[in-house]
Amino acid sequence: MSTLDPADSAAHRPQQARQATGVAAAARAPRPRPRRPRFAPARIGIYAFLIVCALFFLLPLYVMLITSVKPMEEIRLGNLLAWPADFTLRPWVDAWQAACTGLDCNGIQVGFWNSVRIVVPSTVLSIAVGAVNGYALSFWRPRGAGWLFGVLLVGAFIPYQVMIYPMVRVLASVHLFSSLPGIVLIHTIFGMPVMTLLFRNYYAGIPLELFKAARIDGGGFWRIFLQLMLPMSVPIIVVAMILQVTNIWNDYLLGLVFAGTKNLPMTVQLNNIINTTTGERLYNVNMAATILTSLVPLAVYFISGRWFVRGIASGAVKG
Repeated sequence: MSTLDPADSAAHRPQQARQATGVAAAARAPRPRPRRPRFAPARIGIYAFLIVCALFFLLPLYVMLITSVKPMEEIRLGNLLAWPADFTLRPWVDAWQAACTGLDCNGIQVGFWNSVRIVVPSTVLSIAVGAVNGYALSFWRPRGAGWLFGVLLVGAFIPYQVMIYPMVRVLASVHLFSSLPGIVLIHTIFGMPVMTLLFRNYYAGIPLELFKAARIDGGGFWRIFLQLMLPMSVPIIVVAMILQVTNIWNDYLLGLVFAGTKNLPMTVQLNNIINTTTGERLYNVNMAATILTSLVPLAVYFISGRWFVRGIASGAVKG
């Protein structure tokens, strides 16, 4: 029976410790994931589905674009998908400044400027009222705030078609029917529930201690809102602006009913242009007018898309 020399045991200890450390590190090291094949059936199916969806949505836009730059002689041949052989921008010029709506042949530019005069004040007023409502319901909590918020939520989901006739009667009684202030007021009223919901949910995510600290420093209702809450509300303001601009610009029914003949928005003017015929239906002019009408909402989404995502992620759908 042999005995182990203490000197040899001490000499082997560092080596054993290093081996144990290496084994533990190897156990903790993440195992390399198996590489997925580049052309797996599932990936091919996903890409195929996305391509089909993209073509489904882009095909009408393609037809509109190529039809708007073709002369009528080429359109009569009947090949909708063919690339224009005789490229022309004359339909765009006619759609902007010479297309007829009944006996008036000033193009769709009249409706464009009417829509601008409707959209700008309606968007500003509805966002301002919704921001103040959301701020008051989130922090100040007046008596009956819960009932008021419930009524606003119900108003956000009631179809406005059922309220058109009462609103016509009310605006007629105050001499605002068929006027620019009347249609701006209508869009502000119908946009207020959704705007209040957005801002109330956004402000609900702000720490209450920040509001209490401002109150201790002597801040009042408007001072806290203007100097503290409003500068923090840029993401949700951008979201609200995108929603209101697109909704008001694309509106047809409210503009037709409440705007009056002198303030008809671009969507109503587009319908009048398409339904006005003087012997031959000008499909190229109609397509150009349709694209011109949709340019503003498309531009808003493309320019402000990243801000929209930021605003949503910052609490636009919280709560």
